[in-house]
This record gives sequence, C-alpha cells and structure tokens, in this order.
Amino acid sequence: MMTNIKSISIIAISMMLMISCDNDLDQTPPVELESSALTNFEGVLNAAYYYHTGVVTPQAVMGEFRADNITFDDEPPYPDFHTYNSDLGGLAVSEIFFRPFYSNLYKSILSANNVIDNSDDATQVAEAQFLRGLSYFKLVVAFGDVPLNLSPSPDSADLSLLTRQPAEEIYSEVIIPDLTSAAAGLDNSGLANGRASKIAAQGLLGKVYLYLNDYPNAKTALENTINAAAGAGVTLEPDFANVVVDESSEILFATQISSSITNSASGTIFSGWFQGGDTKADEQNVTLSLIDAFEASSNTGGGTDLREELTIDVASRKGVKYAGGLDQDYIELRLSDVILMYAEALNKTGAPASTVLPLLDPIRTRAGLTSLTGTATTQAEVEAVIAQERRLELAFEGHRWFDLVRTGTVDATMGQTIDSNYYVFPIPPSEILASDGVITQNPGY
Repeated sequence: MMTNIKSISIIAISMMLMISCDNDLDQTPPVELESSALTNFEGVLNAAYYYHTGVVTPQAVMGEFRADNITFDDEPPYPDFHTYNSDLGGLAVSEIFFRPFYSNLYKSILSANNVIDNSDDATQVAEAQFLRGLSYFKLVVAFGDVPLNLSPSPDSADLSLLTRQPAEEIYSEVIIPDLTSAAAGLDNSGLANGRASKIAAQGLLGKVYLYLNDYPNAKTALENTINAAAGAGVTLEPDFANVVVDESSEILFATQISSSITNSASGTIFSGWFQGGDTKADEQNVTLSLIDAFEASSNTGGGTDLREELTIDVASRKGVKYAGGLDQDYIELRLSDVILMYAEALNKTGAPASTVLPLLDPIRTRAGLTSLTGTATTQAEVEAVIAQERRLELAFEGHRWFDLVRTGTVDATMGQTIDSNYYVFPIPPSEILASDGVITQNPGY
C-alpha cells in the first residue's frame, strides 16, 4: 500500500534536507543522510513531494495574476505582475514569489536525484523521475533556460554547474526521458494516495509535448491517457462543484496540502489569493474580462454556464472555486484539462471540427451548456473555441498565462504589445548574487 502524502510526517525530513549554503543547487545533505549511509530512500522521496507544497502558491499567482483573469489591488510592487517591464524583477516581489518557486523546485530535484541514483526500489525511482520531470518542466516554463543538476551531491566549489542550460536541452535530456521512464515504471496504484502514477506521467508527457508544439506526440500521449482513464478509475466529475475537491474523481495528480504539515514556503496558501484572503489581493480583483467571458458563454451556450457561480462571486468579484482552506490540494493535472489538450492536439494535426468539438460535449454538458458542434469549422475557429473553454473550465488553476504564451496569443488577449522578454519571469536576484554572477538574469529584468 502506497503512503498517502498527507499522512506522512515529513517535517523532520525536510529540515534535514534544507540547504546549508545560499544557493539552491548546493544542497548536499548532512552526513547522516549521505547516500552511502542510506538504505531506505522513502523519506528522501517524500521530501521530493513535500517541496512542491512551497511551489504551488507562486505558481498559481504567476499563472493567473499575470494574465487576464485576476489582478492585484495592493500598492506596488505587487501590481507589477500585470505590468510588462523590468519592474517585476525587483527584490521584494522576487523573495515572496520567485525565490520560493525556484528554490523549492531545486530542493525537490536534489531529493529526486538522490533516489534515482541510489535507491534499489524501482517504484521509488520511477516516482522520483516523475517529480524531477515535473520540477524541471515548471522551471523552464517559468524561467526559460535554467541550471541543470542531475547529481545528488553537486560539487559546491564548481560554480560552472550553475550556468543556465538551454530549455530545449532540459526538455530533451531530462523532462521527456524522465516522464517516459516514469510512465513505463509506474502503475496506477498510487492514484488514490497522492503519489505519482502511470496515467499522470502519460498525461504530463502529453502536456510537455503540447508546450513544445509537438502535436503528433502530444496527441498520442494524451490519447493514451484518456483511453487509460476509466481503467484507472479516473472519470469526469458529474458536478463541476466537485472538480477541485481533494476527493475528485478526475484528478490525475495533485500536490497535497495539509494544515497539519508545515508548508515548505511561508505566506498565504494559493486558494486564499483568489478568495481575497490576502491583503495584497483582498478587494474586487477578478477581472471584468473573465466575468464577461462567462456571461458570453451563457448567452451563446444554450443555457446558463454553471461554472460561473461556482468560480466567481460576481458581486464581490472574488473567487469561490476553492473551499478547502488550509487543506486545499493544488491540482496539477485533471481529466478535463487532458481532454481539452487532446482536442487541441487533434485540431493542430488536421482532424476535422466534426471530430474535435464533440470531445468537449461532456465538459459542456456538466456546465449546463449545449454542444459546440457546428459552431466552428476552420482550424483557427476551433482553436479559439478550445482556448475559451480552457479559460472558463480551468480558471484560477494556474494555467492561463502559460496557455497564452504557448499559443502565441498574449498580445491579442491582453490588448497590448508585450515584449516577449516578459513572457518568462525573472530569475530570483538572490540566486544570481549567491552564484557570484554565474547565474544570469533573463533579458529585460
């Protein structure tokens, strides 16, 4: 029986794995946790999961507040998320958002490296490969080129290890191989316990290919995921109100959050940002653009889009999608997301609208809407329809900005010309300083 992530006591483990130096690639654990002294790597693997608890809040903010779904109402520097210039690279914002995102992902990677290199348990290794692939994927999507470390004990004296490597290389040498190996090495027994699984690895691999504009491989991986869903017990929730609850039947993988386990980064948990539960975004911060999009969906969809009232309190312009509070899990991948990505990949590989649009019917029926079949015919029209469904279905789940970037629709959506330098986020200045300048900043910041 796999261990449920929420049930394990990993605070002590995480403390032992904390870095002793400033830079997050220099994370050699204390002597008692050196690989030569370990025979059971379960604790190190659990730490690799645990570090993602400190990633999800900045990830959600980066994905939604940078885009057209929600904005900050506080004074600078926080509204810099919805300006597109060098201001976002300041130290104050970086230490709250980018530093925890960056540092916790590298801590997870280091823990995963330790398991991959040293564990004799094939399932542990496959889980670690999934987590390492997921971690590097998040890093390259957010920052572009990043340092690459595949060692459990990097030489802290060798600063050349901190040189940023091309994102394309990290995709080809780490992310795709890791997720491919994870899919081959895992079954689906971990699904009910918050662990990595075969179907989650397949789905994430499909998402990676979609981000690379490799639509044939994306189509195959996502199709395999959908075909395996029923056998793995993954089904669409009949009620949209339940899609983000911890027990949702459509979750392929979620980072589990628990009020009984200290989060690996301080601050308001991600769900609070959309509910107005943080002083930096506690007023009417849901955009009129998102509200209008829901209204348009109802006006043209043959019914009332039930997702609106389950996502937004329109009167207060605050999010109501999350009700789990301090125990709200962060969904990394769910089935409706996979279906929408699969439809996108099919459209991009030339499938006719009559084949693509019916795939969206179960998602729209659940939302109280009618089929889109016949409403769009050209590839461009179908692409726009899918993008709109993604916006409404996945609002506040951390996807929106990254979807706009990967589909090349930033300017059209945001209504302004935005320098592509600001499609990615600034490397934390503290990391640059700690590396003695070996780590370089993204252009424009």
